[in-house]
Amino acid sequence: MDEVMRSASIIDRFRLDGKVALVTGAGSGIGRGYAHALAQAGAAVAVVDISEKGANDVADEIVSKGSEAIAIKADVTDRGDIGRMIDSIMKKWGKLTIGVNNAGIGQWVDAEKITEDIWRKIMSLNLDAVLYCAQAEAAVMKGSKYGKIVNTASMSAHIVNTPQNQAPYNVSKAGVLHMTKSLAAEWAKLGIRVNSISPGYTRTALVENLIATPEGKRMLDVWLPMIPMGRMAEVTDLQGAVVYLASEASDYMTGFDLIVDGGYCAW
Repeated sequence: MDEVMRSASIIDRFRLDGKVALVTGAGSGIGRGYAHALAQAGAAVAVVDISEKGANDVADEIVSKGSEAIAIKADVTDRGDIGRMIDSIMKKWGKLTIGVNNAGIGQWVDAEKITEDIWRKIMSLNLDAVLYCAQAEAAVMKGSKYGKIVNTASMSAHIVNTPQNQAPYNVSKAGVLHMTKSLAAEWAKLGIRVNSISPGYTRTALVENLIATPEGKRMLDVWLPMIPMGRMAEVTDLQGAVVYLASEASDYMTGFDLIVDGGYCAW
């Protein structure tokens, strides 16, 4: 019998039953959507956020729907907090299968006005923390010779957004993209796959507040005509991507960036 006939059902290969996942920045927005998606697919989920309330609220939402979750308050720019995060997961479930490194921050700032503080704040969370979390995740995954690391990059890793100026954000996300490829190549022999997701403009509570301002409305009027699908993404538009990259269905993929942008980068 050939491999097609021997393999498990394709739908079953998307299931995450028995897997353990963590999602950073999961107390709101895209991270919250990722955490819910992974739980719905069968994983136990550690909801990680710098906001204790945000982490608790999302973990409670997941548990109320019949899935398993814990909340962990952590500052992922702090290696000590990252270590405590991993320790909490290992104490609870004894393993980690999926690490989704999603926490991030953006800021609009003209290039000539970028200060060292602005630069370091964005790089520390968007780039440095992704490496620190990936290192800690890989350290426990390599024992089982299997793991999935999914980093949140951005379409801004591929293009320069307009009309807003955001060089530090763009550079940080481009760094995530190449870090993902570098770690993927290095850790393939350990059975650890490393991929990334690049969202386009996505409607979250933070973005809703932004586009409610006059400046934000002006930006939205420019963005929408540049998106072939004519709308911003909803958080739910990204959930399939994270489940796919976390599941056995993508076991032969590593070092790949999955762009979910409504066609923005296709122009």
